This record gives sequence, structure tokens and C-alpha cells, in this order.
Amino acid sequence: MALLKFNKVGITGISAAIPKNTIDNYAYTDFFDKEEVKVVVDKVGIKERRFAPDGMCASDLCFAAAEKLISDMNIDKSEIDLLIFISQTPDYRMPATSILLQNKLGLSKTTAAFDISLGCSAFVYGLSTVYALMQSGGLRKALLLDGETRSRIYSPKDRKTAFLFGDGGIAAIIEKGDQFDESYFSLNSDGSKESYIKMDAGGYRNPSSIETLKEKVVDEYGNIRSDEHGYMSGADVFNFVLAEIPKDIKTVINLAKTDLSQIDFFVFHQANSYMNNYLAKKLKLDTERVPNSIEKFGNTSSVSIPLTIVSELQNKLQGNKKILLSGFGVGMSWASAIINTMDCHVSDIIEI
Repeated sequence: MALLKFNKVGITGISAAIPKNTIDNYAYTDFFDKEEVKVVVDKVGIKERRFAPDGMCASDLCFAAAEKLISDMNIDKSEIDLLIFISQTPDYRMPATSILLQNKLGLSKTTAAFDISLGCSAFVYGLSTVYALMQSGGLRKALLLDGETRSRIYSPKDRKTAFLFGDGGIAAIIEKGDQFDESYFSLNSDGSKESYIKMDAGGYRNPSSIETLKEKVVDEYGNIRSDEHGYMSGADVFNFVLAEIPKDIKTVINLAKTDLSQIDFFVFHQANSYMNNYLAKKLKLDTERVPNSIEKFGNTSSVSIPLTIVSELQNKLQGNKKILLSGFGVGMSWASAIINTMDCHVSDIIEI
């Protein structure tokens, strides 16, 4: 079992950047009538999203967030020894976007840098990777960047996904310190469920072609997408979450030898409001301990957990706090963690 424990490593600061371009979901009616749109939006609970304009990449959002955080915390860039970039919407197929960000941010050439491509669980996976490398010694500060422009990979003509996804980027500084208690991670995967959330073409298994780019009607409801648009089986994903996530949360709670009452905040991946409300009710959690940002930003994939922290917990992380994180989605892949913070700096969200 991929159950991990770390000590004296933690997040000292976190920031977020979002596009200025705001999408009113109720007015997103180019391909559907207003009544149909209202039914869908009311159900998923997403009122607004942010879409990156042409020419803006996930790395641009992460760069802005990183520059803001480094400035706010007065970080010496020469002390950043590790940069990890999380995204499934990178700048290029190659080189890795992390390498480009190392140069753009003016970090030392001795900085280790690499990408993680995973999806909705990736922030928790990324944290575990950084914590492991930090605890092994030899690193002073790490910069974890997580950005997505998911608005670009789903068809606006497919009502199953058209109203769900948005864009954003975050930056987090991770350091070693005696102020941090132990942290715990549970990491999981099930590739047999790959078809639940997928993009069929555009990679090397099924390369791009004229045919893969053609839009077509894909079901009896008239939804339209190409083979290079992402798709999702909402019912399968929902059933998967209900079966696996409460169980995984209990696993990490048991690993930490604690209980739900000792956790200050529960930050779930922002998939949809109905699903997260169900999880909170299933676990019998007080709603004030379960922050939600989905109605403002939509589903931003792996960015959603840290974006929720910045958006909803900015003034609530003074002193020592225990936070349970749970990310789940494409793969299928899921991960839960209990981390602790001590006077964590949270920058104001910036718009670019």
C-alpha cells in the first residue's frame, strides 16, 4: 500500500492566479437554450468560471502566482533548489514546462525541475513527492507549481462537460522546519477505469489527424465533440467517488492515529457541489470545516484544492492547523493526505 509519512516538512506559503476573463455560466448559451442551461448550472452548482484567453498557458498563471508569492514572502530565489510543475495542459510536448519556468523565474541552474502529469489527484501526489525529496535532505526550499487550462480541452457543445471546467494556477513554497508535525499520505490508482474521464486522440496511441479533429454527434442527446475533446461519464465517476473516497479518508485518518474531529479543514477536489456535499454528509462533517470554491471557479482539476485554500482559507491559517486534502479523478487516480501548517502565508489571488 502506498501509505507515506513525513516529519518536519510543510507548506510555508501559497498563492494563486486566475484569468481576468470571467464566464457567467447562466449566460453560456451559445449552443443551448436558457432553460436547459439553468437546469444544468443549478445542478452542478458552478455559477462562474475563469477562461484563459488565447496565448495564455497554465505556466503563465503559475509564473504570476510564483512571482507574487516570492515577492510577498521575500524569498531569496537562490535558495529554491526544487521546482515541480503539475499540469496536463503543458506549454509543449517537449521540453518539460518546469524547465522553462526555472529559466523564466530566474532560478539557479542547480535547481532540480520536472513535470508531473496526472489530473485531479495531482496536487496531493505532487505534495508527497516534494515532501519526500525535502525530507531526504540537501534541499532548502521547494516551489510547487500547479496550473491547468482545462477550458480548452472540453467541447462547448457537449452539455456533459461544457459547464464544468475552468482555468487557474497556484504556487506553493515548501520547507523543512521543526514547527511542522507529521504528515500522512494515501496514494491510489485504478487504470481499469480509464474510460471514465478521457481524451481518445491527440497522443501517440492515436495521433492527431483530420479525422480526430472532426466534430460529431456522440450520443442520442445530440452532444457534439471531436476525438480530441475530453469526455466524462458522470454517473461512473460519481459512483467511484462514493465507493472509494470515504474509505480512503478513513485510511489516512487511521494512518495518522487521529479522528475527524481533530481536523480543522477538509479540502476536497472541486468536482461538483452535489458530490462534495454528499461526501461531507457521508462523513458527518460540519459545513464550516469544508470550504468550497466551485461556484466561483468551476472544476480546475488538480488546481482546485490549492485554489480553494487560497480563496477560502486565507485568513484562517494562523497558528497550527491540520488540513485533510482529498483529490480524485482522471485515471482513475485518487489521493488523500493530512498535512499541518503553522502560520502559513496566503497571498491575495491575482488576476492576469
